Amino acid sequence: MSRIAYVNGRYLPFGDAKIHIEDRGYQFADGVYEVCEVREGRLVDAPRHFARLMRSLVEVRIRPPMSLAALGVVLREVVAKNRIGYGIAYVQITRGMARRDHAFPIPEVVPSVVVTARVLNKARREALAANGIGVISVADNRWGRVDIKTIGLLPNVLARQAAVEQGARDAWFVDKDGQVTEGASANAWIVAASGSVVTRPADHAILRGVARTVLLDVIKAQGLLLEERPFTLQEAYAAREAFVTSATQIVLPVVSIDGRTIGDGKPGPIATALRREFHRYAEVG
Repeated sequence: MSRIAYVNGRYLPFGDAKIHIEDRGYQFADGVYEVCEVREGRLVDAPRHFARLMRSLVEVRIRPPMSLAALGVVLREVVAKNRIGYGIAYVQITRGMARRDHAFPIPEVVPSVVVTARVLNKARREALAANGIGVISVADNRWGRVDIKTIGLLPNVLARQAAVEQGARDAWFVDKDGQVTEGASANAWIVAASGSVVTRPADHAILRGVARTVLLDVIKAQGLLLEERPFTLQEAYAAREAFVTSATQIVLPVVSIDGRTIGDGKPGPIATALRREFHRYAEVG
């Protein structure tokens, strides 16, 4: 069946889904977005995603184009129209269409809204988790407010491409102090030699991932020791386990960093257990 997208009030076939060439998202990356996992046709953790979306809009001073309740209706309708059982739903909101000028348009323009959804291959993703992935490290050259989920992702794109070209799946950003911030498209975690689960605090240097937030509850329920603190790349090399979290990857074990084997080179028991238990604590709408 043909895929359907929502664009500024209309449900359209993909081939007809278009945004104006002077949309500020296209010219300035002046917009924000969210990605929700879809399981059994239902949105996962939608309230948390919507809350973060609203925070991003406030931070970049874009007027919400509709109520969160209305946006939820649109996302669910796009999921239904595309018959998504397992996959993702994507929403993007930009400042809107205006003559090209760096300053905000005066008078204020109507924000642009795009919603899409697509199927993911569940078997392929489970196989990826069973084998684990490799990541590389790259210098963190992003702007200072990556806690806002904006569509300005060029450093992330280049980092991910560098990983692919080196035979890895993803890249971990490392700041000027040698500390890991996060992945190009996920939050970064390690299991230290002590057995504690370690991840960087949710400051301005990382995105407060929704999957990250859910996992904090899973870790507590599993009786594991959590340390929210920066960790160095050297500490990551020596870790018992490593993994990443995101809405599309859930908990994905990392078995090598910069070509160095982590633990025994296989997905560890803690990451595996956290992945298995994750959806018991996520909110499925």
